[in-house]
Amino acid sequence: MTESFRRDGEYEQYANPYQGAQQHASSPVNPEWPPPPAQPPAQPVQPQPVTVEPGTTVWPGQQQTAYTASAAGVSGDGNGGGTGGGTAVLTAIPAEPSAPSPAPAQKKRARGPLALLAAVAIVAAAIGGGTAYGIQELTGNDTVTSSSTSTNVIPSADKGTVSGVAKAVSPSIVEINATLSNGSSTGSGVIITSDGEIITNNHVISGASSIKVSTSDGKEYTAKVVGTDSAKDLALIKLENASGLTAATLGDSDGVQVGDEVVAIGSPEGLTGTVTSGIVSALDRDVTVSTDESQSQGSQGGGNGQWPFEFGGQQFNGDTGSSTTTYKALQTDASLNPGNSGGALIDMNGNIIGINSAMYSASSSGSSSSDAGSVGLGFAIPINTVKADLAKLRAGGSDS
Repeated sequence: MTESFRRDGEYEQYANPYQGAQQHASSPVNPEWPPPPAQPPAQPVQPQPVTVEPGTTVWPGQQQTAYTASAAGVSGDGNGGGTGGGTAVLTAIPAEPSAPSPAPAQKKRARGPLALLAAVAIVAAAIGGGTAYGIQELTGNDTVTSSSTSTNVIPSADKGTVSGVAKAVSPSIVEINATLSNGSSTGSGVIITSDGEIITNNHVISGASSIKVSTSDGKEYTAKVVGTDSAKDLALIKLENASGLTAATLGDSDGVQVGDEVVAIGSPEGLTGTVTSGIVSALDRDVTVSTDESQSQGSQGGGNGQWPFEFGGQQFNGDTGSSTTTYKALQTDASLNPGNSGGALIDMNGNIIGINSAMYSASSSGSSSSDAGSVGLGFAIPINTVKADLAKLRAGGSDS
């Protein structure tokens, strides 16, 4: 009898502790034995997990359920014969309370797909920054890199610095030398495709019999005029046999505000790659320039090498002539000089926001030519105007 009680104790953590007593119900009853209680007393819950097989840990409630189900299936009665003992065990330890216990594992598995989706979203967002470049490479070299918002093309270590802007954008700025019938014209241009499409001012190349272009690395190319638009003082030229060039990113001039810092890059007086800086000092200035081809003769046409323009009812840098056009311009105090025409006005993220087109020179007011130079009044054609005109220029322009 003592051994029988020990066996019952061995299964305390797996089944009802009174299971052994109930199984002996079918045997002769010893009057000395006390009758079993009507309902077994509640047993304290074991807080420690029990490992039933390598790598699998369950709690006592789960094991009781498992053992009870096994006992019910194997023994039809308490000791292999009767049915009362098995029924009592199932009643005392119902399977329902233990059923929710596997829920945490199911929830953990359910979170798997959600976590995967979140990871995919994060990767997609990270890749988004390089998507424009990939599209440019896949769709062809004539794709212009353009940004509807301000895209940061400057490395984070150089962000917001003039040196960072110069380092990133200078490879996209060229010097243009046009041979005219009675002289030459020097200006600048902005590479917009890797195969050599370049935006510049119409007055830089107007009337040219040949055009030579020098890139920032010293290479020289011959260029042909693709299209011109004298009404906006814009022209598109294309380098011959060029590839692998660094194209500039065209920004959004509608987002420019007065006081924004800017950088100008061009070739004033033939000094290739000259960098100056300043701010946007005004918006939507009505600038009037000449559309007469003869005005471009002799180093950009105006007095002392400056391109003539009209603003506020007054003419600067010479006579604009009778054939003129007016456009809305960005005003900047970044230093511009003869040769900057057609070059880039750039925001601090490295986006082209304007094409420099006109600058005021004090020498046009009666001063000597030695006084010629920038006095902090420069004007640029907004880059959104350029982007809107690009298809027309590629088709030959309004002047073809």
